[in-house]
Amino acid sequence: MTDIHNIATRSYNMNKIKGFDTKPEMLVRRFLYSKGIRYRLYQKELPGKPDVSLSKYKTVIFVNGCFWHGHSGCRYFVVPKTKTEWWNDKIQKTIERDNQNKLALENAGWKIITIWECDLKKVKRDNTLENLYTKILM
Repeated sequence: MTDIHNIATRSYNMNKIKGFDTKPEMLVRRFLYSKGIRYRLYQKELPGKPDVSLSKYKTVIFVNGCFWHGHSGCRYFVVPKTKTEWWNDKIQKTIERDNQNKLALENAGWKIITIWECDLKKVKRDNTLENLYTKILM
């Protein structure tokens, strides 16, 4: 099956996808700040360069996009119909890398919290953020 877009259009579309400061990340960061929790962003010294790190609580937060990190069972994770094998391979490598980074962080004594993009949709957002706050303080 061929792509429905030409190369220039596909390139433009892919170029617009943000890798940091995404809407889900910003929701989490604003919430943490409103609760008085201060954090660091994308700490390069930590495995996986977590989206948010809270040194005071020895906690890191990953805000994962459902598609890019292969959120199984999620309606937002649908493998594209074109280049399916390539996408499956790419997403599988991301999942493996995520698992390796989490293991390294756990071994270093860090608590890991993963928030999925779908859990920050309006219906679930308040509950997700309150649960996040509780997990940080535990």
